[in-house]
Amino acid sequence: MTETKLCLGTVQFGLDYGINNFAGKPSKANSFEMLDEAIKQGISVIDTAVAYGNAEEILGDYGIANHDVKVISKLKPNLITKDSKNPEDVVEQQVRGSLARMGLGQLDGYLLHTPENFYNKRIIEGLKRCKEQGLIRHFGVSIYEMQHALDVVESGEVDYIQIPYSIFDQRVDRTNFFEIAKQNSVTVYARSAFLQGLILMEESKIPSHLEMAKGYLRKFDQVITKYGFTRVEAAFLFAYTHPNIDYLVFGVDKMEHLLEDIELSRKIVDFAPCREELSNSFLNISKSIIFPSLWKQKEGE
Repeated sequence: MTETKLCLGTVQFGLDYGINNFAGKPSKANSFEMLDEAIKQGISVIDTAVAYGNAEEILGDYGIANHDVKVISKLKPNLITKDSKNPEDVVEQQVRGSLARMGLGQLDGYLLHTPENFYNKRIIEGLKRCKEQGLIRHFGVSIYEMQHALDVVESGEVDYIQIPYSIFDQRVDRTNFFEIAKQNSVTVYARSAFLQGLILMEESKIPSHLEMAKGYLRKFDQVITKYGFTRVEAAFLFAYTHPNIDYLVFGVDKMEHLLEDIELSRKIVDFAPCREELSNSFLNISKSIIFPSLWKQKEGE
């Protein structure tokens, strides 16, 4: 079976997630079916987090430990502050908690879900301790801001980094991030290829506080129509075919979406001309669009 760059994200298994998700999270049985199919189709890396509702418990109930897959989880966001006592112990407790919930003896990766935690040396020491004890094989950071991304890959401390990357969010391409990551042997995971579903939304369903996105989506449609791609195909392939992205983290709430993404990952197509035009068409998109964390704030104004 051809090796895949796909990493199955599990946020949809534990939370009602995504602006374009009107059905809610799948049942446990449906989650199990999707995990079965993903593993059968050769996906060997699973991404989860304690912040993803009961996603870790779902994986534990599924029996993820009985399958030949790598599991990556994340430290609870904003759990450790500058004033926290014994952060090394807190990190270890959290890692052990994730392992217990999933019935695992070791995590392939463990990421800081709060990028600012990276600058706390004692948290890094806690991660190193977990690595020395064999609780985790690799550690890293899930980032949002480009300065954090550069600081992390330049540090020489981490094994993994997870970045947002999509047609509307190409900020890393405007820096030497990928070059530095490669020099320092940092594995790059990209997420948000569909920007939590915004890139796939019908214009009539886009909420008023994201009105600005409508113009971007019209431009997107103009470009991809010229090359004969659908939105799903173009958004997926834009991230998946990037030569310096090692894994694309993708989430699904339905079996049909899982099968569609797997099929796209195997599609042999010349996407380069479309990629080039898309790269040049969406520069400096507003953070109010590419940062989902700002969507609700704006909605409440």
